[in-house]
Amino acid sequence: MRVVVQRVSRAAVKVEDHTVGRIDRGLLVLVGFTHGDGEVELVWMARKLSGLRIFEDEEGKMNLSLEDIHGSALVVPQFTLYANISKGRRPAFIDAAEPERADTLYNRFCELLAAEGIHIERGVFGARMDVELVNDGPVTIIAEK
Repeated sequence: MRVVVQRVSRAAVKVEDHTVGRIDRGLLVLVGFTHGDGEVELVWMARKLSGLRIFEDEEGKMNLSLEDIHGSALVVPQFTLYANISKGRRPAFIDAAEPERADTLYNRFCELLAAEGIHIERGVFGARMDVELVNDGPVTIIAEK
């Protein structure tokens, strides 16, 4: 399981010019899955992201979590996080989980993150999505389990 997490002051995802998910302060989470991913990885990542202290406190230090600020997460499925560019010039996606399995993992991950008390908005699995965001500082983190 691989995620790219961006701290945002707002973010939205559109499918065919219709907004399907929108948040204010929180995290934009791009998430991809590989063949061996399962419940252990999903639970670990949901707990990690909900408690990750990357928001600034009153002194400007990154001491607050998504839980602490009562923030939201916009979770967008992104199989291209498992692109392999080691050979040739076109990415190979053989490390990405098969779509049916990845869709199940994506939905379960969203459920687990919501169970941590985080308000979740979602992209649409398998759709061509346009993601808009306004960064909340230069905070982008790559996590893998």
